[in-house]
Amino acid sequence: MKASVRSPIVTEDMKFITGASLPWQELRGATVLVAGAYGFLPAYLIEALLFLNERDDSFGVKVIGLCRSRQKASRRFGFYRERKDLDFVFQDVCDPLGYAGPVDFIIHGASWASPRFYGSDPVGVMLPNIIGTRNLLDVARQRGCRAVLFMSSAEVYGRANENQIPTPESFCGCVDPAETRSCYAEAKRVGESMCVAWHHQFGVPAKIIRIFHTYGPGMALDDGRVFADFVADVVAGRSIRLRSEGSARRAFCYLADFAVGAFTVLLKGEPAVPYNLGNDEAEISVRELAKLLVRLFPERSPVLERIPEDRSGYIPTRVERACPDTTRLRALGWHPRFGLEEGFRRTVRFYLESAE
Repeated sequence: MKASVRSPIVTEDMKFITGASLPWQELRGATVLVAGAYGFLPAYLIEALLFLNERDDSFGVKVIGLCRSRQKASRRFGFYRERKDLDFVFQDVCDPLGYAGPVDFIIHGASWASPRFYGSDPVGVMLPNIIGTRNLLDVARQRGCRAVLFMSSAEVYGRANENQIPTPESFCGCVDPAETRSCYAEAKRVGESMCVAWHHQFGVPAKIIRIFHTYGPGMALDDGRVFADFVADVVAGRSIRLRSEGSARRAFCYLADFAVGAFTVLLKGEPAVPYNLGNDEAEISVRELAKLLVRLFPERSPVLERIPEDRSGYIPTRVERACPDTTRLRALGWHPRFGLEEGFRRTVRFYLESAE
């Protein structure tokens, strides 16, 4: 994203997100602390919060972005550099919070999520979801936060059997703690248990979303996930490279739909109750997704190419199919708006326009 310009696609997404039928007034005049501020998912939530102020000059929501790198924050939020409603605290979420002001809401999205880090930095994957979660839950307890949103993951389910797909929140999961890849899933499971414990013992209103595959503007195109690889291929104008048979099936959720779902749980969800967040209407195999992108952008990716899989630093999942049961979230009024064709078309357009 260009530092001085906001993408028209992002602006459209912000209008869609903030136009959702939600009790936005709960955020009026509030201070929202967002951990992992320049991460793919938290950053879009921050932009939506700032857009609420653009739509209403008197709205007055204040965002505190907690993150480690001043340079990355400056690059990600360059368009908002002069804003008075966005401040940053530069530190590790595992350290005591270096911000002493009021905090009304907390969104905890600080975590390595890319599978590349499961093998290269499993300790770094785990600590923000355990030590960092404790720090933020204690802040919420001490400062009387109205809600905490913990961004968990569908990885907590591990290997679900076919009769458990679409997977409901009641499925307890099947994760082997002795596998290296489990560093992420087990850390998220601990983080969820901490949310439940802090709510039960201290009354902290901690809410949980279990996020399935999400894509859209701003995602890292080099993080090793297959849908990011495919978008990178299209943007680069090369053949889409398939590293496996492509039989695995995934449900892909467009970023704007994710954001509405996240705010739905933050503002309407029950504490200590996990909510699946993913688009169960957009399930497709990896090979079918590759073919879809070839069809959507024939002038950029004319063919599908099979290449050997590079496993360096990447620990692939053994889950053959992943799709959420979203009954619980839909009961709060959420439903996905963007299908695969529109979502991926918007995503690719975002990167092409950003490169101009």
